Amino acid sequence: MRRSGSIIALLSVIASPVAAQTAPPAGNQGLGGPVIPGICLLSREAIYANAAIGKAATARLQQLATEAQAEIEAERKPLETELKAFRAEAAKLSAEQRAARDQALAARLQPIQAKAQLRSQEIEATRVKAMQRIADAAQPVIAAVYQQKKCGLLFDRNSALGGNFANDLTADVVRTLDAKISTISFDREKLSAAANPRSPAR
Repeated sequence: MRRSGSIIALLSVIASPVAAQTAPPAGNQGLGGPVIPGICLLSREAIYANAAIGKAATARLQQLATEAQAEIEAERKPLETELKAFRAEAAKLSAEQRAARDQALAARLQPIQAKAQLRSQEIEATRVKAMQRIADAAQPVIAAVYQQKKCGLLFDRNSALGGNFANDLTADVVRTLDAKISTISFDREKLSAAANPRSPAR
């Protein structure tokens, strides 16, 4: 019987963007040069990771994922105990008895696995919605900093291999966004079990 790890895996995915930094990427030695007027850079990933609202969203998503994992574990552990007992006495059972017990345990495991998959999908839907809310809040701030710095073009900083990063707007956007909004609240999105293709038919 395999342990469902989809929610645990999602926890690590949620936490990983925190590694993004507001500072320009390292490895720019020898690739500097003059500031190009009107050309500006921005890292949305660094905004999500470093702005207060992004950190609040990450913490809340981790909390929701942990709660969902605890829910699944509470249902899985009693079944795991029965599985260990079954394995311990399997040699004493007939082939028919072993097959019947195995099928019964598998039938009870299936809805738990389906629920774990559904919870994982719900948390992912929650993450997408939260990131969209942050993007909506950040957009007018990005536009204001863009105008203030007299930019004419804006590029994704992560795609730049080198150059002068003096016109990187990321840090200014994070500071301005923090002054505007510092937190965010949300609950786990609720999806229908019918939306999960792995849910057993009823």
